[in-house]
Amino acid sequence: SSKTFWTTTGMFPQELIIGFPKCVKISKVAIQCYLVRTLRIERSTSKDPVGFEQCVEKDLQHTEGQLQMEEFPLPEFQATYLRFIIKSAFDHFVSVHRVMAEGT
Repeated sequence: SSKTFWTTTGMFPQELIIGFPKCVKISKVAIQCYLVRTLRIERSTSKDPVGFEQCVEKDLQHTEGQLQMEEFPLPEFQATYLRFIIKSAFDHFVSVHRVMAEGT
């Protein structure tokens, strides 16, 4: 829902884990967030959310008063879980409004 979002508790790093019902192939991840400075995306192919490996880390542009919309084209890889680690922010609190993963 575009009317809901996840917000941090004010300390960093913060993490958000998304699980899929089974292992899937992912070619692109997109995120809409607010006030995120540094974001890392990791993946796990395990049955449980363990054994994560880094996929990408990026410093995002500050967009005053607007949502940040970032796309991460990734080589096709398999994942059962995606972990989003917000390493730093432009303010004390940030929010994540939407996460999208494309693939099969």
